[in-house]
Amino acid sequence: MPNAQNQAMMASIKEDLADVKAVWVVDYRGLSVKEVEGLRRDIREADASMKVYKNTLVRIALKELDMANLDEVLEGPSAFVFCKNDPVASAKALTEFAKGNDKLVIKGGMMDGDFVNAGQFDAVASLPSREQLLAQIAGAISGVARGLAVSINGVPSGLARTIQQVSEQKPAA
Repeated sequence: MPNAQNQAMMASIKEDLADVKAVWVVDYRGLSVKEVEGLRRDIREADASMKVYKNTLVRIALKELDMANLDEVLEGPSAFVFCKNDPVASAKALTEFAKGNDKLVIKGGMMDGDFVNAGQFDAVASLPSREQLLAQIAGAISGVARGLAVSINGVPSGLARTIQQVSEQKPAA
């Protein structure tokens, strides 16, 4: 029979996993309290949250919720970054922090229900953010609209130039 503390933690884990887009698993050993606070701040700014749970309880919760198996990365001390909105933003935040602090090890995780290893995590972190993608799409649409407007405007002005040249070539009647 599980104790009350583990049952409460299991309920908290399941709540964090509800409607999650991604869960990143990191090894935070060796980080000072101040560094962990900075990491948590960076993650919050990316609209995610970082929590530390027992690996065994996370395994059980994932199995009960029929989610991806993370046994490959659930070894040793682990912190879990839960992303409910943009997984790329949180992945970028983790990558930026890891560049400045080699003690943070990104093990992998889960995105959209599928297991993600450390190599795949790096690929996700290198993607443009949602805002950047929207800006690129808007720029592409704007370019097409601008080209269409120039083309449409070119037809009457070309016709006017042609009529002017014809009238200049013919003697006045």
